[in-house]
Amino acid sequence: MSPSFVLHESDDTFLATAPNRYVHVVDIAAPPSAVWAALTADDALVSWSGAVTGMRWISPRPYGIGSTRVVTLAGAAALTERFYRWDDERRMTFTVDSASIPGLRRFAEDIDLTPSPTGTRLTWTFAVEGGAALRPLLRLSGPITNRLTASIARGIVRKVDTPVH
Repeated sequence: MSPSFVLHESDDTFLATAPNRYVHVVDIAAPPSAVWAALTADDALVSWSGAVTGMRWISPRPYGIGSTRVVTLAGAAALTERFYRWDDERRMTFTVDSASIPGLRRFAEDIDLTPSPTGTRLTWTFAVEGGAALRPLLRLSGPITNRLTASIARGIVRKVDTPVH
């Protein structure tokens, strides 16, 4: 088992001001209930993202505030996520409590679903902060991270429906 490093807790202020923020907006031709079902499924993320190679809910259903899961990226990095916002079929937000990646300080994601005339507008925000040693690498890898996080956000379209725009 790889080592796990405890991260600082994230909140909405961090999501808005993180030094590394990636915000992706995707229009989906499906109702929020269908998008939500994909986001909370047992195969969430893994079924639509090549970057996510594992996902396991630690908490039992029904999920809500305080629910936890472990997500594995590229078969190598594991993140333990704890949800601090859970508004069924509308919004979920989590902070990463621990990661197998040394040097991360804070990491959070916010997923917001807004009904639209043609389905759902998904806004997915990724927020990351590294410690002093990791900051230069995070800054340099920003364009790659942006493409990777965009692929995760857009990938759900394959699971739910086709994009509206």
